Amino acid sequence: MASSISVFEKVYALWLREFKVFLRERSRLVASTFTPLLWLFVIGIGFGSVATLTSEGGVGYQKFIFPGIVCMSVIFTSVFFGSYVIWDRKFDFLKSVMVAPVSRGTIFVGKALGGMTSSLLQAAILLFVGAIIGMPYTPYGIVEAIVIVLLLSFALTSLGLAIGSYMQSLEGFQLIVSFVVFPLFFLSGALFPLENLPPWLSILTSFDPATYGVSAMRSAVLGVGSRPFPLDTLLLLVYAIALGTAGIYSFKRMKAV
Repeated sequence: MASSISVFEKVYALWLREFKVFLRERSRLVASTFTPLLWLFVIGIGFGSVATLTSEGGVGYQKFIFPGIVCMSVIFTSVFFGSYVIWDRKFDFLKSVMVAPVSRGTIFVGKALGGMTSSLLQAAILLFVGAIIGMPYTPYGIVEAIVIVLLLSFALTSLGLAIGSYMQSLEGFQLIVSFVVFPLFFLSGALFPLENLPPWLSILTSFDPATYGVSAMRSAVLGVGSRPFPLDTLLLLVYAIALGTAGIYSFKRMKAV
């Protein structure tokens, strides 16, 4: 019991440190929220004015892509959170944590929770914007949306931290991650329905964890997901466990310098 409390306190301390760093960088919140809003209003309204597609359930194009834009915010914020491992290494914070009596798994979980908090706050802003543009929320749907954000952000923050644990330079991290986040986003079905795709493209989308996040988010806020919500949630949970395990393994192998 005492050891469990000790682990909880260590995780909380690491999460609190990440959260305070986030609060001190308000420009990061503004910048990372601006891009999804640009996609929502410029792409959503612009393409919606010429698109013959109204998607499943007969909703307009802007409302159709809204769940995907929320997931887009989670994708970019979560994966790029791995860059903080490199910053911590440069400023020797990582070294001081590594030599402390804290397990690598505890360090990973604390940092992952910090990334999840950042993603959740940004998703909350977009969900508020969704209420303004008339998204048909229900109380139960909001709870489902929060669950999806947390699962997707944990999975992708784990991925970002795993990548960051192997990188020594921020430039190298950004180069590698740029080849990760864009396929995750464009193959997720955020901007188009996944029905009637060529077989090869359908196979690629099925390996994308964001595909299940977008579908589940669409079910939560619109009721028109590609698959049943419980199935999407289960698959997303599997990805979260798998990527979380990979992230912990990467942290155990990571060198502080």
